[in-house]
Amino acid sequence: MIHPRSMPYVGRFAPSPTGPLHLGSLVAALGSCLEARRQRGRWLVRIEDVDQPRCLPGAGELILQQLDALGFEWDETPLWQSQRIALYREALAQLQAAGQVFACACSRSELADSALARDGSRRYPGTCRHGLPAGRSARAWRLRAPAGLIVWDDALQGAQAEDVERDVGDFVLLRADGLFAYQLAVVVDDAAQGISHVVRGADLLASTGRQIALQRALGVPTPAYTHLPVGTNAAGEKLSKQTLARSVSTLPPAAALCRALKFLGQQVPPALQVAEVRDVWAWALAHWSLAAVPHQPSLLLDERAR
Repeated sequence: MIHPRSMPYVGRFAPSPTGPLHLGSLVAALGSCLEARRQRGRWLVRIEDVDQPRCLPGAGELILQQLDALGFEWDETPLWQSQRIALYREALAQLQAAGQVFACACSRSELADSALARDGSRRYPGTCRHGLPAGRSARAWRLRAPAGLIVWDDALQGAQAEDVERDVGDFVLLRADGLFAYQLAVVVDDAAQGISHVVRGADLLASTGRQIALQRALGVPTPAYTHLPVGTNAAGEKLSKQTLARSVSTLPPAAALCRALKFLGQQVPPALQVAEVRDVWAWALAHWSLAAVPHQPSLLLDERAR
């Protein structure tokens, strides 16, 4: 469903189509949409299907249908990453021409052995940073991680800082299987779509430093970031396909929206549980408060409760 409003604030919801929309994803969708509307801005939907082996056939279309049934309205035709490979290739070529990336010959097993031998960390050891070892060919391309702290202010989580070079090392942009990595795709797409504000789950907070480093390398703007608490099950596991999170379609739409709103700290009137979807949206748009959202990165979202 296309919503025709056009405002300078541009937010987005960018699910990976690895399964149907679940309550954890609904929280991110609702928080990002309501904040965009509060700011009188535009809200976009992007299907992040760049990692094709993880995507389920038809899941992207199903997510769009579920969002529509829940009353969401977006301002542009949804974008699909799988249709944008040429743009990612251009971005990598730009970085190659500037000497900001390098070819890497390391296999996963070699990197695992290196990490275990060092200190058990997952930081890339810099094996190929100064050239491929003799007799080896490129498997992947990595960004040269910048030295020093990358700092940013998160609207919900507060001041953040990360030393990408120390904590992560040079990270992959083009994988050994020929697929572009999430970090490159999301940065290129946020810039191309003019995303000014990213409101998403706190499980992606750890990716922000790398994305800012890549934004700077490509010379594109850095959005403002807000990381919402992540819904977990009773075992403390993030709701996901892997933890058998059930589809939001198993709940009445109004009840699903109300549960997500309550999780986000909004004081939802009990009567809205059985109201029309349009009435839930009318209340949410009139009462949404980012200041009421809990700061905790992970909170119980008991999806089985009625």
